[in-house]
Amino acid sequence: MAEQDGSGTGPRQGDDLAGAFGGNVRRRREEAGLTLEQLSTRSAVSRAMLSKVERGEKSPTIGIASRIAHALGASLSDLVGAPAGAASGVAIVMRKADRPVFRDPETGFERHMVSAAPGAGGAEMIVHHLPARVSTGLLPAYPPGTEKQLVVLSGTLTVAVGGINETLDAGDSLFLQADADHGFANRTDEPCEYIMVISRRT
Repeated sequence: MAEQDGSGTGPRQGDDLAGAFGGNVRRRREEAGLTLEQLSTRSAVSRAMLSKVERGEKSPTIGIASRIAHALGASLSDLVGAPAGAASGVAIVMRKADRPVFRDPETGFERHMVSAAPGAGGAEMIVHHLPARVSTGLLPAYPPGTEKQLVVLSGTLTVAVGGINETLDAGDSLFLQADADHGFANRTDEPCEYIMVISRRT
């Protein structure tokens, strides 16, 4: 069950997001002509877990969700769902209450999509919230040409990539080639928040 997080987002929305994520996974799998067994093999996620995710009965951790997305050739944002942006003249506006949010049910890690038009210009912008003493674990490599840039807004962030750990404080920024396993950790007793821009070279 999703917990109230203090941002006005309650259990009902958490359940809805799990259902949307699962529905998108199933649609993508069927479009690719894959059985659950084949997706299980590709993603290294059990068939039972995939079945529960597709039915909206289980919210995956960030690691499992990332493996599913990569196995389907999709981004995590694709599976979370498009933001409810509204055109306003030459601009597209997305209100904070309409952000698609991925929540890791085990750690409390949150991934907020803040791009009103994700993919525009080949990039998307997201905000990550890492509670105290929480790590994403190592995330699978993205396709070649994928790059990540981030800036820490508050707290202290440790980034692991290519066997190297870099510790960043508020105001520090980092660029990385995301075509290798990498992860993000908060090793302190205070929460950490950072903005990330993911770009994909074509």
